[in-house]
Parts: sequence; C-alpha cells; structure tokens
Amino acid sequence: MPRELIAPAKEQAAFRDYESPSLEKGQVRVKSRFAAAKHGTEMSLFKGYASPRGGFDPELRVFDYQGEGVKYPVRLGKMGVGEVVELGPDVTRLKEGDQVFNYGPFREEHIWPETVRTLPEGVPWQAAVCLDPADFALSAVRDGKVRIGDAVAVSGLGAISLMVLQFCRLAGAHPIIAVDPLENRRQAALQCGADLVLNPNECDAGVEIKKATGNRGADVVIDYSGHPAALQQALRGVAYLGTVVCGAYPGAWPTGLDLGAEAHMNRPTIVFSRANSDPNPDHPNWNNDRIYDICWRLLATNQVNCEPIVHPIVPFDDLVSEYPKIATHPEENIKLGARF
Repeated sequence: MPRELIAPAKEQAAFRDYESPSLEKGQVRVKSRFAAAKHGTEMSLFKGYASPRGGFDPELRVFDYQGEGVKYPVRLGKMGVGEVVELGPDVTRLKEGDQVFNYGPFREEHIWPETVRTLPEGVPWQAAVCLDPADFALSAVRDGKVRIGDAVAVSGLGAISLMVLQFCRLAGAHPIIAVDPLENRRQAALQCGADLVLNPNECDAGVEIKKATGNRGADVVIDYSGHPAALQQALRGVAYLGTVVCGAYPGAWPTGLDLGAEAHMNRPTIVFSRANSDPNPDHPNWNNDRIYDICWRLLATNQVNCEPIVHPIVPFDDLVSEYPKIATHPEENIKLGARF
C-alpha cells in the first residue's frame, strides 16, 4: 500500500498507509516524484495552534471564537509533482508519462483531475511546488502597488518573501532590502536578487533601511514574518506616506506594539494582503485565477528562480525525522522538499 506523511499528534510525524481507489471519470493516477511543504500554514497544524479563532462567518465576516483546535491526525505537505501512470474513463487531455503537479500532501501516489497543470520539459520541479506561495507573493506586490524605482524592504524571508523579492525586481524596484535574523535566509535573499540584507538582531533595521535609501525610507515594506517586532521596524523604516503590507497570518500578538511613534509621525498606509480573497481589490479585472496564471507564466519561463527557495531536499523515506526540523531547526530550512 502507498504511504503518506501525517501528524498523528502535536509535533509528531509518522507515515500512514492508505488505500488508492479506482479511478473515476476524468481522473488520473499520479506516481509522486517530488513534493514540498508550506511552512507557515503547516506549522499551525503541526504545532497545534491552528483555529483558535474558530469558524469565519462569511456574512458577518467575523470569527466566532468557538474553535476546538487541531483535530489529529492531519496530512502534511502542500504541493506535489508526479508522473501520470494510469488514465481514468474519458480522459483525453493527458497521457501516461506526462509530468503534472497539483496541491496535495506528502504521499507516494495521488488521484488528481485531468485538469491539473503540466510541467513542461526543462522547467525545474521546484518552480511547480512554488506556484503556491508565488500567488501570495504576487498579490502582496500588487497590493503594495510597487512601481518602477520604488525602494522596497521585505522582512520574514520564507518562501513567500523570497518570491516577493523577485517580483519586486521584475517590477523595477530599487533598492530591494531583505530583513531576517537567519543567515540561511539572508543568503537565499541575495541569490534571489536582494541588494542589501539586514540582521534585525544585530542592527536597528528601520534606521538602516532609512540610511540605504538616502534617509527617505522604503516606499513599500512587505512583511511575511507576522512578528510584532518586524512590524515595528517596518513602521520605523517606511517612508513618509509610504505603504506597509502585512501578508502573514499570525496568531494574536501580545501588547507592546507602539502605533504612536513613527507610525503617527510618518502616516503610512497599512495594507493587509491575501491572494485568495475574492473579489480581488482590482475586481473585476483581477481574481485569484488570473494571479495563478501570471505566476505560472513567470515561473515556467524561468523569470523567477525557485531553486534557492526549496531547501533542504530530502528523500521521502527520511521525512519522519526531517519534517519536525521545520519547527526545531529553522536555520536549516526554507521550504522543505522531498524526492521520491
């Protein structure tokens, strides 16, 4: 029987056997070749802090705070790449041997609809597993209205922010300043096009952003750390009447954020970005599907480099020991990938 990676309980990883069903109309069976995790989303499940706010009422647009926390077991992993090995009834778009990718957990075999995207020859598999977070990255850049010549600072250098850096470069931003306390992520940022990297544990990042921009500050600061200290530094480093984009989905913050200091004097606009909230701010011309299509065109034409982002890459059989390191050894992880 094929296996999949699960969290049977908080901060635990294990393999589980699962049944692979017969194919229905329009489905294909896919043998996994590569896959990757989405750290921010999955850590809320793996660490057990997901859903403290309860359900979201789509009419009132408020949380009910009736959540029961994470119900284990939960599957781990976000996107996979594989080879079509069997066709279901009436499948005409794909053939056996095609390389395809889609959302899915770390598992040895998938049943996917024939509408999945194909991976063209010559495009690295890392590009496929980075389609999400590329959609969130592109949305954040658009929501921040980054324009040619803008100075941009990006903090919290996970996979999304490393994509943000590259989209800002494509938009003509300069300089692009990357902020993160972890050395591995600062080095990846340099590979992804950052002009300057800062360690906020060793400097006043807001002041250094000002110095690097002729004392003006960054026209746009995009944060994906979700940490209150990063937002405080963003408010210190943003230009007068500039824009701060909050893209992360953090838990409740403790007290201590000072909105009466630089924020009061410099009057920035704070924008909250979420790619898959439709209608899009630029509705009806833009929606999440269009964002996906634009991202994939840029990824598939190698205008965005995902190879420094998917790191480390480990054998599927090692995931039980390697997956927990996302939580315990972030200095060794950016976006965990697996090879089958």
